[in-house]
Order: sequence, then structure tokens, then C-alpha cells
Amino acid sequence: MPSLRATAFAFAFAGLLMGSASGSAEAQVRIGLSAPLTGPDAAFGQGLRLGAEQAVADLNRAGGVDGQRLVLVVADDGGEGKQGLAVARRFAAERVGLVVGPFNAGVAGLAMPVYEEAGIVAVTPGTGSAALTAKGLWNVFRTVPNEAEQGRLAGAYLLGRHGGQRIGLVHDKSPFGRGLAEGVSRVLKAADQPEAAFETLTRGERDVSGLVARLKRARVEVVYFGGLAPEAAVLLRGLRDAGVTAPLVGSDGLLDPAFPQAAGPAAEGTVMTLTADPPRLPEPKTPDAKATKGPRSPDANAVAAQAYAAVEVLRQGVLGAGSAEGRAVAAYLHEGRALRTVLGDLAYDARGDLKPDPRRPATVLQAWKRMPDGRIDFAGNDVTP
Repeated sequence: MPSLRATAFAFAFAGLLMGSASGSAEAQVRIGLSAPLTGPDAAFGQGLRLGAEQAVADLNRAGGVDGQRLVLVVADDGGEGKQGLAVARRFAAERVGLVVGPFNAGVAGLAMPVYEEAGIVAVTPGTGSAALTAKGLWNVFRTVPNEAEQGRLAGAYLLGRHGGQRIGLVHDKSPFGRGLAEGVSRVLKAADQPEAAFETLTRGERDVSGLVARLKRARVEVVYFGGLAPEAAVLLRGLRDAGVTAPLVGSDGLLDPAFPQAAGPAAEGTVMTLTADPPRLPEPKTPDAKATKGPRSPDANAVAAQAYAAVEVLRQGVLGAGSAEGRAVAAYLHEGRALRTVLGDLAYDARGDLKPDPRRPATVLQAWKRMPDGRIDFAGNDVTP
């Protein structure tokens, strides 16, 4: 005879429980994945899908959610706002009450209010945008630190190592890059050392001669870049070609094995803020080929564990709340309880941001340096502010 808790759990999932593909009445808990499976961030999207699929397979092998199987509903948001909104509305219409994603800050900013109105809890495995949790939405959580931490750390490093020098700030016009640059700017201004230049570099741009000329006129001595590795490499080459020797400081957007090859020798000495000990996807606990097959690109590896952890967070939220109702799950997560994940223990504050863990820093500084074998790498090259 089923327990009272199991009976209550079954009613709580009414409307979210669907029949299996074969038509049998198998109870299921559906989790949506909104990820950029196409477009410029497709490599990240494939990693997110890989991680979420493996998490679902591993957790189902461990019993699912009180015996109910997890089912992943995958949707391509293309990393684009309009498409991300369409995915959010689709999940709302289909009563998918738990979502992993979106990955991109711009998509998340548009989609999260739709999820909130529909009573959907979303855990983003990608965007640390400070503006996202500042909106006060009850349904937003993430597995990455708030980008404000990266901005504060980068600003402290610039003041400590380059205090008194002329600092130029550049971003790629994305919410991610702009938020980082603005965060650094606030730190500098608070120390009464405003930036000497605040410029932009459009994502995908290859001719940076105009930008470099403006930075050169501003006589910058160090440059902070808010954006991704391809544009950072273009910027560095442009600076060096123009005779500007200013070092570059960036974020985890530069965490790309292709960066030193693209930037050439100029990559050496570039400093990054990044999540401590970038995680990797755990070894699969299941032989399910669908969840594990295919090559893993560096970009995919960089985010797969984040998606895995997001699934773990949602599952534990449902179990802890005893319900899949969005506000109940969110209320449980907001209690700040430690949730065991592949990333380590995660706990949330009232805004949905990760609570600081005194045992380990959320972000660290590392530098690309030439290794004894001639490679330029960042592994083990820690930097102090």
C-alpha cells in the first residue's frame, strides 16, 4: 500500500505527469532544458544537453524522484531572445514546471519573467548576470556565482597591481560583457580612480583598428575586457600590432583552450577571473548511450557539469518541498539548505544567488603563462589580487 507521502506526491504532480512514449501510464517528472543548440554558442549548448541528459540518466538509475522518472524536454533557444521567449511560452503551455536554463544572459532576462508568471522554477547553468537576480523574481536560481563577484575581484586586482595607471575598459555589448565592465568601473570609481576609456567591441568583429586607435589615444596602460575569448584574442593582436603593450585582464569568458593559439604570444600574461576549480562532468553511472555518446569539445566540457548540477538542484528542491509546485520548490531552495551536487554543496540566498562558502572562494584569479613544455596554459597559475 503506498505511503501517504507518495500519494500526496502523485497528486502534486498532476498535470506534470505524462504517459511514456509507448503509451503506458508511467509517472514522470519533466524538466525542460532551454539551451543554445544552434547559433554562435552551440558548443556550449551541446555541453549543457550532455550534462542534463547524463544527470537525468544517473538520477533515474538512483530512483528518480520518489520512484518517479525524470524526463528531459529539450528545446533550442538559439542563444537569442525571441527564440528564448518562444521556448518559455512553449514550456508554460505544456506545463513543464521545472527548467534548466537559459544559458545566455540576454535570453534569461527576457524569459525568466515568463517563467515566473507561469509558476515555473528555472535554474540557469550559465549566466551570472547581476541584473538577473536583482529583479526580485522568486523563481530564479543559478549554479554559477553572481558576475558581480568577478567584477569586484577584477577591480581589486587592477587597483592592487595597476593602481595609478591608466585603465581602459572594453566590452562586447552583450549583457554578460557589459555587466562585467560596468562592475569593474564601479570598483575603480569607488577608489577614486575612474577608467581612462570605456569602449566596445562587437562580438564577431575582426577589424579593431579604430578601437585600438582610441585606446592608444587614451594612453591606456592596462585593458580590462568583458567578453569571450575570440574577441579578446583579436583585441590583443590589434593592440600588439599597434605597439601597445598593455596587459589584458578578463573573465571566465577567456577560459578557452583555443585562446592562446588565436592570440599568439600576446596571450601570455593575460589574467582571468573564473570559478574556482572549473568542474568537469563526472563519469557516467549508466551505460545509457544517448546520455553519454559523442565527442566533448572544450566548450562543452566547460559547462556540462553546470547543467548536471542544475538538474540535481531541481530534484532536491522537489523532494525537499514534497511538491513540484513552483512556489513550494522555490521556497525550499530559498531556505539556504546545502544541496549536494557534482559542483559541491550549493546553497541559495533570498535572491537565488549562491551563498558564499567560507571553505572555498567563489572566484579566483589565474593567468595564461608559458609552461616548461612551451605551451601557454592557465592551469595552476594562480594570481593574488
